Amino acid sequence: MSEGLLFLAEQACFDAFVTCYLQELGAGVWHRAESWRADRDAAWELRCEFVVELSLPCEGQRLALEVVYRSAVGRHRLGTARVQLGGRWRDADRLQVVLLLIRELYGRRGGADETARAHELELILRYVQSQQLMARYLAARAHDRRLDSDRFIDCEQSMLYGHWRHPTPKSRQGMTDWQHESFAPELKGRFQLHYFAAARALVAQQSATAQTTEEMLSRLLAADPPAQRALRAAQDRGEVLVPVHPLQVDWLLHQSHVRSWLADGLLRDVGRLGPRFTATSSVRTVYSEDAEWMVKLSIPVRITNSVRFNRRDELPAGVSMARLFAILGKRADFHCIADPAYLTLEGPGEGESGFELLLRENPFRRGADSGVYCVAALVQEALPHRASRLRTVLEGLALTEGRNVAEVSFDWLVRYVRCVIEPLLRLYDEHGIALEAHQQNSLVDLQAGYPRACQFRDNQGYYLSNQHRTRLVSLLPELLQRPELFFEDELIRERFAYYLLSNHLFAVVQRLGADGLLDEDVSLSVVKGRFAQLREELTGQGRQLLSGFLEQPRLPYKANLLTRVHDVDELTEPNEQAVYVRIDNPLTRPLRPLPRELEVA
Repeated sequence: MSEGLLFLAEQACFDAFVTCYLQELGAGVWHRAESWRADRDAAWELRCEFVVELSLPCEGQRLALEVVYRSAVGRHRLGTARVQLGGRWRDADRLQVVLLLIRELYGRRGGADETARAHELELILRYVQSQQLMARYLAARAHDRRLDSDRFIDCEQSMLYGHWRHPTPKSRQGMTDWQHESFAPELKGRFQLHYFAAARALVAQQSATAQTTEEMLSRLLAADPPAQRALRAAQDRGEVLVPVHPLQVDWLLHQSHVRSWLADGLLRDVGRLGPRFTATSSVRTVYSEDAEWMVKLSIPVRITNSVRFNRRDELPAGVSMARLFAILGKRADFHCIADPAYLTLEGPGEGESGFELLLRENPFRRGADSGVYCVAALVQEALPHRASRLRTVLEGLALTEGRNVAEVSFDWLVRYVRCVIEPLLRLYDEHGIALEAHQQNSLVDLQAGYPRACQFRDNQGYYLSNQHRTRLVSLLPELLQRPELFFEDELIRERFAYYLLSNHLFAVVQRLGADGLLDEDVSLSVVKGRFAQLREELTGQGRQLLSGFLEQPRLPYKANLLTRVHDVDELTEPNEQAVYVRIDNPLTRPLRPLPRELEVA
């Protein structure tokens, strides 16, 4: 592995961690670089416009960081660091800085107890592992032409840097070193699913389609003769073939209820069958170009905040929401990718058996898999000597149209807000349905270069407003049996503020600014102007939501670093509640006026 790629991973992980620290703790005093240097440390050769200084009282130190790019929405690019100890400023390497910040975080909690120390070590472990994995993925893919491809799966597998609003963006615990080659999306491995044959009495399933889940799963095996033989043998014995992720197999075989089923003849281990799948960006949802369905499976792997298993009580949500969206009808500018079927084995008690799976609609089959981008891939930082996907799209449009790239970027963002963000706001306003539309869950159709429509995926990301409960239940009475889908609007506004605004839209704003395509103030003016217009058009909960976006000086923000500090697994918490804080709202800060040539007509 080259030194350059190691440095790249180190820098990306450092920027992500410090970004979280600055935003979640509201930390840091900003200075003009030359002023700071003149007042404090004339020996520091600064190559930037700003320095941010942090006080670390628990460590008895001060920290100063070069800011190479200062972002209005919080995603800064950082340079070198200095630490003050005993009145003198000295160079500090990135790992030293991160360890100082971690010690400060736990020091502020007043925690020297064993639990706090264990959490501290856990965070350090995840940070180091995240950096190691990122470096490995970068080394494997740095010269891969597929990083520029617009195919669905190539975009899904191109996210080498991970989630920049998370302190350990590539942390994955539960995968051994050799398993990454097969199962990490970044390394593009392909694999068969592992099958068990289960007595029909154990099987619980539900489908919103004309077929049962069992029948849908059987169709995945249609082109594989050995799989067909195994399927017929299982059917002759009154069994159902149930796929699991290969990563899940060993975990299952160590569970007492699985061992009992195997011993009693209620379950047989059949082995790997069927077509080869490959991991999408979530790792646990798998895809094949020729399969009618993607499969979302449980895996015993902690990715960022949570172990990625399908919860039993969440399985029916996808079925109900598939039916609800079918009733509401199609929109030209929005599509919710359905999770219309699930299957599991009924374990002891009411908990999960480990066999929980969902089938997800696959609109990206061979021949129809180009031009739709996951937003996280679109706005990802470019590798050295390459352009980000978004920059490539915009410079291509500018060349085709013979226009200035800033003008094209401006028009592109206007359309993005209207075609991607606005449908989600209208869905909430008109029907009381909110979606957890963060970067990774949101897909944008750019087949014509400009945004045309958006798609959403995630059976764990639905929020139905209690104020719309009566109407929604009248449309789909089974929602009476899904109280876990309904929430108060105060909580929905909190989630919207983070997922749609901070995580998603502000990431587009930052990418445009960092790539030199459109100044962040200009982008924020576009967003602010369109939100103000839209607020006048909306009549339901969306109006109050937009008023908060436009007027609240501080916004709710999911604190991924503090969630890690407290060692919270949000998928196991009530309402999947991570730690939330409030951060300054970029839309309420003074913005420079738009240049005349970029004013919206």
